[in-house]
Amino acid sequence: MKKILVLYYSQSGHVQAMAEQIARGVEQVEGCEAVIRTVPKVSTVCEATESSIPDQGHIYASHTDLEQCAGLILGSPTRFGNMAAPLKYFLDGTGDIWLTGSLIGKPAAVFTSTGSLHGGQESTLMSMMLPLLHHGMLITGLPYSHVELSQTTSGGTPYGASHLAGIDNKRTLDDTESKLCRALGSRVADIAKKLNV
Repeated sequence: MKKILVLYYSQSGHVQAMAEQIARGVEQVEGCEAVIRTVPKVSTVCEATESSIPDQGHIYASHTDLEQCAGLILGSPTRFGNMAAPLKYFLDGTGDIWLTGSLIGKPAAVFTSTGSLHGGQESTLMSMMLPLLHHGMLITGLPYSHVELSQTTSGGTPYGASHLAGIDNKRTLDDTESKLCRALGSRVADIAKKLNV
């Protein structure tokens, strides 16, 4: 089984819901398995520590998860047009994986959620691509053969899946956003199979 790592940070649950839809898409591809992982919050207190297993939700990612994946799909809420600090903190600590080159040639994709339609979705997606390119990964997005990209009035970009949570942060994934999430998962899984990584 090809393991596709769906790695995300979520504060309000929207990015987590997207990760779960993406995982469904991964598992629609025969021979592929989704591995969902998250990262802990970054503390402003230097002495603060997190339990190695969260109280609820998906377990925290390890470097082994990255090394063993055949593909990676990375998700974060938008923070001023950029990925959230907890995800960047995790990625900043992956120098050992960069040195071994274990992610080179593997497919990768990104996803995000924002409070407003023009709240930095595309810049956040692109900010998440940068460390993946440094790791030598092959970035994939969503092609316009997914007609939802041309029809959406909420989330969805060619750079990766996205969600519009609303200013009050209460809007759940709609059918189009969910479908594009599943499409992204299937796409990365299918490419991983074709590349035989």
